Amino acid sequence: MTAPLDRPIPRPGVLDIAPYVPGKSKATGGGKLYKLSSNETPLGASPKAIAAYQAQAGALEFYPDGSATALREAIGRLYGLAPERLICGAGSDEILNLIAHAYIGPGDEAIYSEHGFLVYPIAVTGAGGTPIAVKEKNLTADVDALLAAVTERTRVLFLANPNNPTGTYLPFDEVKRLHAGLPKRVLLVLDAAYAEYVRRNDYESGIELVSTSENVIMARTFSKIYGLAGLRLGWAYGPAAVIDAMNRIRGPFNVSAPAIAAGVAAIEDRDFTARAADHNEEWLPKVVGALEAIGLTVTPSVGNFVLIHFPDAAGKRAPDADAFLLDRGVVVRRMDAYGLPNALRMTIGSAEANEAAIAALTEFLR
Repeated sequence: MTAPLDRPIPRPGVLDIAPYVPGKSKATGGGKLYKLSSNETPLGASPKAIAAYQAQAGALEFYPDGSATALREAIGRLYGLAPERLICGAGSDEILNLIAHAYIGPGDEAIYSEHGFLVYPIAVTGAGGTPIAVKEKNLTADVDALLAAVTERTRVLFLANPNNPTGTYLPFDEVKRLHAGLPKRVLLVLDAAYAEYVRRNDYESGIELVSTSENVIMARTFSKIYGLAGLRLGWAYGPAAVIDAMNRIRGPFNVSAPAIAAGVAAIEDRDFTARAADHNEEWLPKVVGALEAIGLTVTPSVGNFVLIHFPDAAGKRAPDADAFLLDRGVVVRRMDAYGLPNALRMTIGSAEANEAAIAALTEFLR
């Protein structure tokens, strides 16, 4: 006879999930802190978004609009999309989890590239499915390998484009080729969290493909270029049937009223967003050039961060560099959890933060 349990036990698979560990927020040394670990914008949030957020302080006793109507309409105006095909969530993390719980169950599989966003395997396993990591080519998603991994059990394919943490991307022609090779029963999730930063003519966030397909959904976030990471706000554009399924399991008030108000103001302040993109466009090549000039290898990035590779030499590896930077107030992101133990990811920060990180790494390599 089985012994009685002395406490509730989670269902099989839950305790096998490796918890998501966010980037560090503190350094070990004294002095000024330069937080470059979480891909946050150095410009902060739009003053108009902050004002809209603060204006909600006198009405916190009221529930928010459960459909986030004003925000969906604002997004629709900006991109020319039907609001009824939009869904909002507490960050794109919730969007990804809603997709997993709506389309994945025990015995199902979901595919993602090997250095893809860590939330994918967490969401898939949490829904009872099996995450399948697929090898990349030159730290970039490999369309042929992804298609070869599709089985009868595949229900979802997650593609971060651009990818975090590598900063690489697939041109739109390759994304279309990937979609064309998928069975119609497989949902292609285009995670375009960094789309606003991309300045490549062959890139497309996914709007066109969603508009012409029944098995593609695009996820976006307000946490990066809009500077609203602390509010947790994301959205997705998808086929009507997919949005309907997600709405059926979405919490009735999953986005707060202050977040809705700030999101509307942020997305309408196009001048502020343009300044944030211009800052990244200026500093991304500067940072890459400076890092390469001191002998480091940097994966080409189209996002607001860079993946830095370190020499395989005693005292000069990524963990050594991380400790050295922390002691000088520079906080970056270790990549061990992504299978890249000898690399660090660094956000493009303010001019002062970028220069402090470059100076510290120059000193480290001497």
